[in-house]
Amino acid sequence: MRLTVLGFSLLVASVAPALAASCGNTGSGFDTWKASHAGEVAAQGVGRKGLAALEDTRYSAATIKADRAQHSFKLSLDEFMEKRGAATIVRQGRKLKAQNAALFAKLEKRYGVPAGPLIAIWGMETAFGSYMGKQNTVSAVATLAYDCRRPDFFREQLVAALKLVDEGVLSSSSIGAMHGEVGQTQFLPKNVFLYGADGDGGGINLNKKADALASTANFLKGHGWQRGKGYQPGQANFAALQGWNAASVYQQALAIMGRQIDEE
Repeated sequence: MRLTVLGFSLLVASVAPALAASCGNTGSGFDTWKASHAGEVAAQGVGRKGLAALEDTRYSAATIKADRAQHSFKLSLDEFMEKRGAATIVRQGRKLKAQNAALFAKLEKRYGVPAGPLIAIWGMETAFGSYMGKQNTVSAVATLAYDCRRPDFFREQLVAALKLVDEGVLSSSSIGAMHGEVGQTQFLPKNVFLYGADGDGGGINLNKKADALASTANFLKGHGWQRGKGYQPGQANFAALQGWNAASVYQQALAIMGRQIDEE
């Protein structure tokens, strides 16, 4: 029988605290875990809508499979750029820079970040918004919060996702990428809270180009981006690109593509 939100909340108090700290590598204990974990997220400020979204989550074997299959980061830089279609990103990115000149000028004025690295990120993450994923966002994050590989990291993301549900930014049916990333530049839920920005005056919606790019520029600024400084390896702003993704080949690819776009 499906628990009501009230029943789900009451169940929290009756589950042993040890269960709330547990994790699992299969889906067999997921329903028990999420019931026990509801107390922890409620204590961190998650409200009724967020708790209902947690109740609705389902274990995602597809998310776990994707999490275990991130092999491209082990390629050489040249192999990685070829696999990720760097030449196409640069070619299309130059056109998009010209077509959206006013937007990129506004973002550079506001955040100090030029078009090149923003476009490189946009292209790498979702092929300029053409594919933003097909996985249920809250279920993906909850699955990774339960999984034993990186539970602490994703439990923070889960609290953020559930608070975004409370605020109406996400819903229990929101769709994104396999690890719970959302929008045209693939923000994890916690980063939506920290760096989400309104790029067009219509409220924050990272599925919209202007908001996704504004949020990305705000992220880079929040990671130390300095107006007018370079962003190649060894230059002042490369550290901000490192903040975007931990993989060295990814960081270098962004710097190279960004430079090629900006130099056009």
